Amino acid sequence: MKLRVGILGGGSWGTTVGCLASRNSPTVVWARRGEVAEEINREHTNQTYLPGFSLPKDLRATDSIEEAVRDADVVIVGVPSHGFRKCCEDLRPFIRPWVPILSLSKGLEQGSLLRMTEVIEETLPGHPNGVLTGPNLAKEIMSGFAAASVVGMSEETIAAELQNVFRSGLFRVYTNTDVVGCELGGALKNVIAIAAGMGAGMGVGQNTLAAVITRGLAELSRLGVAMGGRPETFSGLAGMGDLLATCTSPQSRNRHVGEELGKGRKLDEIIADMNEVAEGVKSSKSVIELGNRHGVDMPIAQEVYKVVHEGSSAGEAYRGLVRRAPGAEGDPG
Repeated sequence: MKLRVGILGGGSWGTTVGCLASRNSPTVVWARRGEVAEEINREHTNQTYLPGFSLPKDLRATDSIEEAVRDADVVIVGVPSHGFRKCCEDLRPFIRPWVPILSLSKGLEQGSLLRMTEVIEETLPGHPNGVLTGPNLAKEIMSGFAAASVVGMSEETIAAELQNVFRSGLFRVYTNTDVVGCELGGALKNVIAIAAGMGAGMGVGQNTLAAVITRGLAELSRLGVAMGGRPETFSGLAGMGDLLATCTSPQSRNRHVGEELGKGRKLDEIIADMNEVAEGVKSSKSVIELGNRHGVDMPIAQEVYKVVHEGSSAGEAYRGLVRRAPGAEGDPG
C-alpha cells in the first residue's frame, strides 16, 4: 500500500518535495496562502516560488492543515524555523497517532537553540521524527538534474520506507541514523554560505573562497561533533555536500544575502527584496550562542554575526579573518 503524504509548506522546497513524493505516493501540500493552493490545483504551477515550472497533475494542494494531514501516513514540515513550532502545534489536533514527521527546515529555533526534531519531540511526542536534508537546490531538481539527499532518522526501518517515498528518477535518497549531525550540517552551513557570498560580492579570488569554505567545514564540524554529531556525517551529503551547493550556487538564498552584503547593500533592503527566508541570517546568532555553550571557537560565524547583527561591513569581516594567526590545520581558526 502506498503511503499517503502530507506536506506543510508551499514554498520552493516544500513544493519540490511534493513533486517528488507525488510520483510515488498520494500527496497533498498545505500552502498558507489560498491563492497558491488554488494555482497548484488549477494551473499545476507555483509561479511565486517556482516560476516557469510545471507541477505534476497528481499533486494536490490545500490551505487547510486538517485536510493536508488528517489521512497522511507521513507528515513533512517544510516551513522556516521561526514558524516551525506553531505549525507543529497547529497540526497536532489532526495528525493520527504514531505518524512519522520529517523536517525540511535548515535552521535553529531562536532563544531555545533547539533543532527542529527537538521541537517536534516537544510539541508532538510519540511521533517518530527525522529530517530530509542534503545539497538540494529546488530549481535544479525541478529541471531534472541528478541530486542526492539523506533521510536522517534513528528508526532505520521507517527511514528505509521513506526512501521509497522520495526516490525518483535521478533523485537518490540515502539514510543516516545520525539525526543530530544531519540537522546541524544543514543549519550551520547557511552561516558559512553568507560568508562565502560576501567574498563573492567583494570580488575576492577563488583561492580565498576555497579557504573560507574549507575552514567553514572544519568550523561547523567541530561544533557539530561537540553537540553529538558523528564526524563522518559532516564529510557527507548533509555536511560537505550541502555546504558546497549552498556556498557556490547563485540559487542559494544565503549566498545571495552574503553577495549583496559584499556589494555594500544594507541587510534590510536585501531581505525586503526576497520572497523566501535565508535561514543563516537568524541562525548566525544561535550558532555563536551554541559555540559559546560548547566551548567551540567559531571565527567565521562570528564575523558573519557582526555583519548581520552589529552593522559591521563585509570588508571588515574578511580583514578580521585574515588577521587571525593560523596554527596547525586541525586547530580552530
